[in-house]
Amino acid sequence: MTAESTADVQAAIESAAPLPVLYLSHGAPPLADDRVWTGQLASWAGNLPRPSSILVISAHWEAAPLTMGATRTCPLVYDFWGFPDRFYDVTYAAPGAPQLAAQVRALLQSPRHPVYEAPDRGLDHGAYVPLVEMYPDSDIPVLQMSMPTLDPVDLFEIGRKLRPLRDEGVLILGSGFTTHNLRLIDMRKPSDYDAPSWSREFDDWAERAVAARDVDSLIDFLRKAPAATVAHPRTEHFAPLFVSLGASDDDSTHAKSVIDGFWHGLSKRSWQLS
Repeated sequence: MTAESTADVQAAIESAAPLPVLYLSHGAPPLADDRVWTGQLASWAGNLPRPSSILVISAHWEAAPLTMGATRTCPLVYDFWGFPDRFYDVTYAAPGAPQLAAQVRALLQSPRHPVYEAPDRGLDHGAYVPLVEMYPDSDIPVLQMSMPTLDPVDLFEIGRKLRPLRDEGVLILGSGFTTHNLRLIDMRKPSDYDAPSWSREFDDWAERAVAARDVDSLIDFLRKAPAATVAHPRTEHFAPLFVSLGASDDDSTHAKSVIDGFWHGLSKRSWQLS
């Protein structure tokens, strides 16, 4: 490669736009049986720049102080029960991301806010279930990080501090579910049956609020959104959105709803923030 072409490549890297931030509804292990949804996730990943590594904030890991998972390939965390055996045979041997872990620590750690490590904790299903569909070759380093709180303001601030990672080609992925009330869904019905009103109303409100980047209303969603406490009797599945919003925060942010529709009554709404 000539000096001129090397300079061109370097200039292209330096001028490249930061990687988008995602918030996706991750589904349960049976997502693998939904050809429409898996196809949507695969297509989404195919239209993104290839990440240098992936940082996942999943609804299924709450730990305070903030904790980083394994930085080497570890067995998955099958944090569910009652499913057929084949769902416990799924593997996802993504490389660890020690360099990313060091970057996260540098950005987030302070005397008041230590960053812990859980070196033997593998990816939970909020991380690996969508990644199996999006990056099936499992060849991109992945790091999972806990949510130390469910407070939207605190999570937004964590996301804001993580924003420089986007310039390094890191895909920040908040993984939750736009509506999540397992007591009010009927898994015996078809996956695409007409969603209940509480799920449809909350989904419509969230779509409009994210599109308008109405962060204040989103942070106050328990009071502002219709059917909020029914759509989220506990808020851990909506909480990763606030990390994603913080990581994408600037005046020019564009929010794109990439996946919509419902799965057994729950909103699959998923956004790309760039």
